[in-house]
Amino acid sequence: MSGSSPGRTLRPAGRHQRPGATMPGRNPGEPHRTATSLELLFDLCFVIAVAQASESLSEAVADGHALTGCLRFALVFFTVWWAWMNFTWFASAYDPDDVPYRLTVLFQIAGSLLLAAGVPQAFHEGDLRVITLGYVVLRTALAALWLRAARADAGRRRTALRFAGGVTGCQIGWVGVLFVPGAAQLPLVLVLIIAELAVPVWAESAGRTPWHPHHIAERYGLFVLIVLGESVAAAASAVRGAFGRHHDAGALYLLAAGGLLLVFAMWWLYFARPAHTLLATTHVDHRNRFTWAYGHYLVFASAAAVGAGLATYAEVLARDSEAPSPAAGAAVTVPAAIFLFTVWAIHVRPHRRGGVERIVFPAVSVAVLAAAFSPAPALAAGLLAAALAGAVTVADRTGPAPR
Repeated sequence: MSGSSPGRTLRPAGRHQRPGATMPGRNPGEPHRTATSLELLFDLCFVIAVAQASESLSEAVADGHALTGCLRFALVFFTVWWAWMNFTWFASAYDPDDVPYRLTVLFQIAGSLLLAAGVPQAFHEGDLRVITLGYVVLRTALAALWLRAARADAGRRRTALRFAGGVTGCQIGWVGVLFVPGAAQLPLVLVLIIAELAVPVWAESAGRTPWHPHHIAERYGLFVLIVLGESVAAAASAVRGAFGRHHDAGALYLLAAGGLLLVFAMWWLYFARPAHTLLATTHVDHRNRFTWAYGHYLVFASAAAVGAGLATYAEVLARDSEAPSPAAGAAVTVPAAIFLFTVWAIHVRPHRRGGVERIVFPAVSVAVLAAAFSPAPALAAGLLAAALAGAVTVADRTGPAPR
């Protein structure tokens, strides 16, 4: 993750440079900065890993292993999200778009596909070898990019070297996990996660790098769209597969309608606030930026888990002729409630628009949790989320301007 220092004179970098050209920091005030086609390709390849994690979670919950499945999903999704986020913030600060840079990013994409291939083994068997190999490819390429930035950007050399050293040190730790007995792996994994989260904080204490608020907001928004799209695809596939095995088609229609309404409302609420304006005002207190960036782990993971929950509920409907238990409904409502509450806490509340949202968002999140006990939990959650989207829209049109 990267940042920028107020008042520092920054050297704008051209988008198209000769092979072997230097890699100075990009200008954080650069107009019309948007995601590149290479970044979009990077995201689309990462969604394969997201899909694998979501499918594995759905299978675990449907088979009655909800707690184990959720823990493994949280750990596996962290590796996916963290690898994506590390490159996203780097590219916002340093992206010369020359041949060496493009080849390095393509190498990272290959690593993301290896990581995706290892997700089922890591999830079901606890075998971390393939997923670690993918991580090695990803992080080796990222460390090389940071070393290149350190060579090119003398003013931020200490920061870049700290990033390179931190990434490399953590990666050595992940490889070391493979040689630790199974019982000791989980504590070591937790230590490594803390170390990974600490690297950007430590590195940027030496000086912040020139990330671009509009660019970061767009990159995060695009990944939200990709994960929501994966949720729709997972649910649609599960419902389609359940139609031939379940006698009550009406329950499946309610599930499909509720799931679609829920995803629509999640999209509406996330994009109800322009993130770039929030990010642009947090340069002075960069702790808010870390909260926003790290908090998106719950946004992305819960959005993916909603799709897994919808698929789980469809599978439960297809397997059993009786009404599903509240536990099956909770597979949909719990991640939906986490998504709504987290979006409010890190993405909506900091805009300080008024008192309505301070009450309505948490209240609806609790109501969505309780929807697990309704006969049609997905539809109930979807209607509640849609009502929340409507309330936010009305408040935006009639309430005070952001402070």
